[in-house]
Amino acid sequence: MSFNWKKLQNGSDIRGVALKGIAGQDVNLDKDVVAQLGHAFYQWLEKRNTDKDTIKVAVGMDSRLSGPELKEAFINALVSAGAEVLDCGLASTPAMFMTTVTAPYTADGAVMLTASHLPFNRNGLKFFTPTGGLEKADITQILELAENGHSNNKAGSSVSKIDFINVYSNILVDKIRKEVNSKADYDQPLAGFKLTVDAGNGAGGFYAHKVLEVLGADVSTSQFLEPDGRFPNHVPNPEDVIAMRSICNAVKEHKSDLGIIFDTDVDRAAIVDQDGMPINRNELVALSAAIVNEEHPGSTVVTDSITSDGLAWFITDVLKGKHHRFKRGYKNVINESIRLNNSGEESWLAIETSGHAALKENYFLDDGAYLVTKCVIKMAQLKSEGKNLSSLIDKLPKPAESKEFRINIKAKDFKAYGDKVISELGHLAASKSAWELVPNNYEGVRVSVNQNNAKGWFLLRLSLHDPVIPLNIESDNIGGVEHIAEGLLEFFNEFPELDLQSLINR
Repeated sequence: MSFNWKKLQNGSDIRGVALKGIAGQDVNLDKDVVAQLGHAFYQWLEKRNTDKDTIKVAVGMDSRLSGPELKEAFINALVSAGAEVLDCGLASTPAMFMTTVTAPYTADGAVMLTASHLPFNRNGLKFFTPTGGLEKADITQILELAENGHSNNKAGSSVSKIDFINVYSNILVDKIRKEVNSKADYDQPLAGFKLTVDAGNGAGGFYAHKVLEVLGADVSTSQFLEPDGRFPNHVPNPEDVIAMRSICNAVKEHKSDLGIIFDTDVDRAAIVDQDGMPINRNELVALSAAIVNEEHPGSTVVTDSITSDGLAWFITDVLKGKHHRFKRGYKNVINESIRLNNSGEESWLAIETSGHAALKENYFLDDGAYLVTKCVIKMAQLKSEGKNLSSLIDKLPKPAESKEFRINIKAKDFKAYGDKVISELGHLAASKSAWELVPNNYEGVRVSVNQNNAKGWFLLRLSLHDPVIPLNIESDNIGGVEHIAEGLLEFFNEFPELDLQSLINR
């Protein structure tokens, strides 16, 4: 009766501790909880499909150790409720959405068991319908249904095992063949390319053998393709420094034409150019915008709040497009791009610096493999012109320094306290001659700094879920981040409920 169902909510998905093994983290996502979530999701779908006698649900998982047991519990709950279940086994998050829009499967709902890049003991659930990923309010409703514990047992259910990741891979293969349209070899347009894929022992290994190799690429230098929920080699996360160093070193060592790295469930990705240089964060946003802008000149690119001033200049002045810097959170970025389109402003790309990228042409689905596919197509097209992918962003300015500090809030009502800090910083910024509040800012306070020894910007915002106010600082001067941070530390010292160790120990 005392179980905290609300604690499982992580924005627009569910996450929890599924295995013992880390001190202080008690299991709260076991097979019984997941079974109740299965009943709840079925009830939620039933209310939205009143015209159907049978509800069809597809279920997949990533490589996590807890995946098989939790998937079985979820499927058994769906079966007892009367659902027609498609067991997709090892899959990716984007592939699970595609089960809802791909004939003959066309599931009414889909579930992916994943906790993205979190440690081995975590797991979670991401939910989809044919209209896309569920929203935060939908997850709240599902958790409320689970808490009530009601379930209907019906007869006539079924379970079918399908290799949907193979179906999904073929969709990408067909896209590359058609768009590269190689006169030399239509079926194998990637022949002659050496491509290194790093799946981090998550679910993304399929992309090397089921997509790239089928198209003629040499993928023999790929690494960590085998699913292993212990993640023994590195964190499967394109934002992780060690993970990126690993794929960059592999590209340099093997002299690959391109490196590709996925997160655990393949909804995020980054790439590495032929010189072993990472194309992630602002560089990935710029490259994606350059590719999309060729197809849709002048359209609006929606990004999260921490993108750089140099990126904004690149999109507007070099690409002649529009840049709309919005809030952190991939669902926020996606929904804002959808809103712009609905209001009449053309927007074909929504992308967060974390690597979440969603395109209008692909259901506004944040799909790392689809974004990489767009890059691979462009790589093949540019080769015929004697160019490479990185040439598309050679005019992108790069800051001299960039750093994020995570400042913990000790106050019980951390949101109210964080908002107070942000508001006071805004008042201070308005009074300083060398600081200028950036207009059209949708999250926290963003300030442009124009001092002799520190030209750049900083952004202070409240974390989406945690008692943290992240501080991002970027400077065009060596030593500029230090100078800006030192000035801000004096301000933060006025707030006793802030843990300033990250700034003090910088």
